[in-house]
Amino acid sequence: MQPILFYGVPQGCSFGSIVALEWLGQPYRLCRVEMLEQPWDPLFERINPLYQTPTLLLENGEFLSESLAILLNLAARSVETPLGPRQGSDEFDALSQMLSYLVSDFFSAFNPLWLAYEKAELDEPQRELLRSLGAEQVKAGCRYLDRLLSERDWLLGQRRSLADAYLSGVGRWVDYHQLFDLRHDYPHLARHLARLANDPAARFAHAIEQGMTVEGAGGFLGHVGFQQLREGLCAA
Repeated sequence: MQPILFYGVPQGCSFGSIVALEWLGQPYRLCRVEMLEQPWDPLFERINPLYQTPTLLLENGEFLSESLAILLNLAARSVETPLGPRQGSDEFDALSQMLSYLVSDFFSAFNPLWLAYEKAELDEPQRELLRSLGAEQVKAGCRYLDRLLSERDWLLGQRRSLADAYLSGVGRWVDYHQLFDLRHDYPHLARHLARLANDPAARFAHAIEQGMTVEGAGGFLGHVGFQQLREGLCAA
């Protein structure tokens, strides 16, 4: 069995895991989760009791959740390539550190903005407060990343890493929320995000999110539906 990635739409951070899988080029399948359609399929509680994406169904039938864990699992599958640094090496430590920052500080900076967007019961002053808090947090993250990228081509140096794959998913939220002029205020980060957006793997992930039929780099073996998964899991 090939690994199956459960990815969320719209605008899921799981976008980065799709990019990572495409960069690795190893066989995998996808399962689409429409995050705005409620209720979710009851099967998903077995897949991820927190009802979050991404989750990766492994070859041994176990489920692995959280982007950090999934991306480090994918890195371990490619230890013979620059995308998979050996555990214990300086390169692995750098990857772990950058991923930890992105999935915690940078990701959570957007939380007030998503709350302002999603919570219908909020009044306008409450929304404005959340937008202001979120904007300040996102600006701090953008300043940090812009400074890093002023001195290097990729987040970890001269070669792309799975940290860049993850950033391709969450970095696009800056433009989505239209907080500021990214190209003017943080030009190095803007350049990097534009390059990531034009990467074939990111274009593939975007097409997947849009529900298009598209071919990837060779590893993508198609989608799996919840009914098919239900039958397989019940038989296991």
